[in-house]
Amino acid sequence: MASGRGIGRLAARLKRRREAARLSSRTAAAILVITLFVMAVVCWPFVKCHMQAVAVLDLVANQPVPGLLQKIVSEPIETQELTIATSQGDVKARLYVPVKHKDAPALVVLHGVHHLGMNEPRLVAFASAMASCGLRVLTPELPDIKDYHVGANSIATIGDAAVWMSGQDGGRPVGVMGLSFSGGLSLLAASDPKYRSSVKFIVAIGSQDEMSRVAEYYRTGEDARPGGAAEKLPPHEYGALVLEYENLEDFAPKGDLAALRAVLRAHLYEDAVGEKAALAALNPVQLAEAKQLMDTTSAKTQDMLARSEMEHVAGMAGVSPHGHLKGLTTPVYLLHGEGDNIIPSAETMWMAAELPSETLQEALISPVISHLDLDGKEPGALDRWRLVHFFALVLRAAEKR
Repeated sequence: MASGRGIGRLAARLKRRREAARLSSRTAAAILVITLFVMAVVCWPFVKCHMQAVAVLDLVANQPVPGLLQKIVSEPIETQELTIATSQGDVKARLYVPVKHKDAPALVVLHGVHHLGMNEPRLVAFASAMASCGLRVLTPELPDIKDYHVGANSIATIGDAAVWMSGQDGGRPVGVMGLSFSGGLSLLAASDPKYRSSVKFIVAIGSQDEMSRVAEYYRTGEDARPGGAAEKLPPHEYGALVLEYENLEDFAPKGDLAALRAVLRAHLYEDAVGEKAALAALNPVQLAEAKQLMDTTSAKTQDMLARSEMEHVAGMAGVSPHGHLKGLTTPVYLLHGEGDNIIPSAETMWMAAELPSETLQEALISPVISHLDLDGKEPGALDRWRLVHFFALVLRAAEKR
């Protein structure tokens, strides 16, 4: 009898334990589901930005976007042609607006040295792609940069454009992305107390740190890196030609300037017909001068470039972030093409070395890109991932308010 009661108690205990185990299992499963849900909610913005970055890079490279990603960069956009009043005069601008999110966070994207300015096809493709991710993108035109002049006036234009866009966003600071020389000028604008409060972060892509060092690179094919090593890369003729065009009075007599400028302008604009016509209009002396200027590797032309550099030391310092970054508190993202032969990647190394660690958010020198094109030489999967991750961080910073 006692034995039967003992067996009964044992059976009851075993039953209670099984029920407790089932309850514990259900509780654990519920906790796991809740945990996974919370992780998904927390991680989704980060994952989404990476997916958007992949799609944006495909769109800019004129590549098909994978079907899985098309929905996250498919928001219809509309564009508005604007005129913005700045301290340097009125400038044209274009605003790309996602139709369903007209109050979306704002980003200012600045073109590089190119005669098409805000209509440069790569800029249009990039601004459209970023807007289709749910950002309002402003592309102001920089008149001096458009006419191949890298001058201090553009710093104020950039700062004023950021202030204007901030005003359209309820006074909130906005992200600013500068391409090529505009990136360095954007860093200088963010360093100016007049504009600092309007800038949420800066992205500089393929940008200069010290203009005089870049000008020397155009002559020597070498750009010193922090620590003393030199980056050696044959420079593209474009850089030296821009300096000649900008300071043509240092290279030719006054009476020949207009005729030679027409030749250089057509060459820089890649206008073969216009260049042929401009050359045909030259007299024999001017034709010899033009041929000399076009030969950017000759000793005579490089001597003229060196003398011109000496005449413009102060002006080049005025468009150089070097020496202005130690006190910068605005978050900064730096990107440079490893094979950039217009502004060498050592320039980004110098900027990264000077920026405070809490200010520099990310710095990447990537073989996937050259100067501003996605045409690097045989990058690996890890290189592509790093570039995607860089743009995902920028997208995430732009989307935050």
